[in-house]
Amino acid sequence: MILFIKLLRESFLSAFQSIIVNKLRTFLSLLGITIGIFAVISVFTIVDSMENTIRKNIESLGNNVLFIQKWPWSFSSDFPWWKYFNRPETRYSDLTEILKRSNSIESATFIISTTKTLTHLQRSVDNVGVSCVSHDYEKVFPVKLSSGRYFTLQESNSGKNVVIIGSNVAESLFENQDPIGKQVKVFGRKLEVIGVFEKEGKDLMGNSPDDQALMPVNFARNVIDISSEYYNPTLVVKARPNYSNAETIDELTGVMRAIRKLKPGSEDNFSINEPDVLTKGFESIFGVISIAGWIIGGFSLLVGGFGIANIMFVSVRERTHIIGIQKSLGAKNYFIMFEFLFEAIILCLVGGLFGLLLVYFGTLIVSGAFDMELTLTAGNIILGVSVSALIGLVSGYIPAYMASKLDPVVAIRTGN
Repeated sequence: MILFIKLLRESFLSAFQSIIVNKLRTFLSLLGITIGIFAVISVFTIVDSMENTIRKNIESLGNNVLFIQKWPWSFSSDFPWWKYFNRPETRYSDLTEILKRSNSIESATFIISTTKTLTHLQRSVDNVGVSCVSHDYEKVFPVKLSSGRYFTLQESNSGKNVVIIGSNVAESLFENQDPIGKQVKVFGRKLEVIGVFEKEGKDLMGNSPDDQALMPVNFARNVIDISSEYYNPTLVVKARPNYSNAETIDELTGVMRAIRKLKPGSEDNFSINEPDVLTKGFESIFGVISIAGWIIGGFSLLVGGFGIANIMFVSVRERTHIIGIQKSLGAKNYFIMFEFLFEAIILCLVGGLFGLLLVYFGTLIVSGAFDMELTLTAGNIILGVSVSALIGLVSGYIPAYMASKLDPVVAIRTGN
């Protein structure tokens, strides 16, 4: 065992010395592997970071939240939109009926959404995401405020003209002033600012509470048609802790069919959507992107592998005389084979590490420049190193095997 370890060490040192001596050849050999690992791991890093961000955003909704809407959430290419086009929109009155008839619902809220311009004196902010909600919105979704408060029950029920605005909206309209108690204008009406959302930044889809405004739906129903498809009316329900989503969906389906007075056997004219559907949909999309990454990077890795194999054949030919001397002095076949295998694997590992370094620096640049969190995970590092070592093993095996089988007499004579 000690002799074997000693021989392995000598093989490793001999391979490393050969790499150091032939710097230009080493650099050219590394280039293909570096580009290939960079391409593959870059795609995986982007996909993993996007998937983690989306998963966190979806999980922040809660795993027991369901959306009752006209349209189903679907990622299929043959989406039958004509089937759902004539469905009725979700109505505010459905909220009261669901809470009255359902046993599995802990809380529920009615939401309509649009984009408007908010103004204060001479200042204005365009493209503000305005959500008009019923009172229990904060029981379904987390509402984090940096200042001020949420709507009171009386304000929500009476449709008082109050609003909670995002931090970016507050900064644009009021600069360094405290916005609480001041007024903004939207829908042609003045509303009192009673709260400001905590600054959170944008998510992967470009949405952020920093650029939004929240107001009671009973205020909005006095100035707009809240049942209009334009505002995407949605009922969001939160199930009780001891109910599964499947149980809640079954009950809600029965309740909604009763509210809509649908006959037995007729199709539902509503959709109950789970956030988990979004996760599965994005997973399929990211799976396709990952395959594309393997294809793109695979060509570079293939070219790099052929380059390594070619260099190793050249290396065997150059060192034929030395191989003959080593074998005449008693070097075993496996010693010669390990020597060249180590050289090929080391070349690929160094190239792979350079590729991983490029990915790491790329994540730092992108994260700093585009407000997008990219992380090179330990899993992707292990993948990059493993793929590099495997390519080195495959590319170097045939040259190493040929070197180990050389006849010492012929090798010495050929070298001369």
